[in-house]
Amino acid sequence: MSKAIEIEEEVSELTEEMLKEYYDLNNQKKELEKEMNQIKKQIHNYLDVTFGKEQKGEVQKGKYKAQRIIRSSVNYDEEKTVQKLEELNLEDFILQVKQPDTEKLEAAMKIDIVKEEEFKDCKMNKLSQAITVKELRI
Repeated sequence: MSKAIEIEEEVSELTEEMLKEYYDLNNQKKELEKEMNQIKKQIHNYLDVTFGKEQKGEVQKGKYKAQRIIRSSVNYDEEKTVQKLEELNLEDFILQVKQPDTEKLEAAMKIDIVKEEEFKDCKMNKLSQAITVKELRI
């Protein structure tokens, strides 16, 4: 049985060994990501020289194949595009998005212009969890 499975079954207990294992694995992960990024950079450089920058290509070495695909997405600069659409009288191509100015609303609540109670059911708190484990110098 692997340590991960053992840990899953022992949810009610947390040991120094488990924290050490997490800490060590996290450090290994960082080192592996660093090495992978260096190798990825070398692969990109090789493909740049062989096929050209930002060009798709693939190369096979022994039983391994590296393949680069190129993804493209188009985005418009919102401010410039809206300005151009207005100049061309193409208002139908502009979305009118209604959204609250939460900064103003929060400021108004702080100085009691708006009662916070009235917006209690509108407010949502988003929570996320993160774990950090550090080695202590004891």
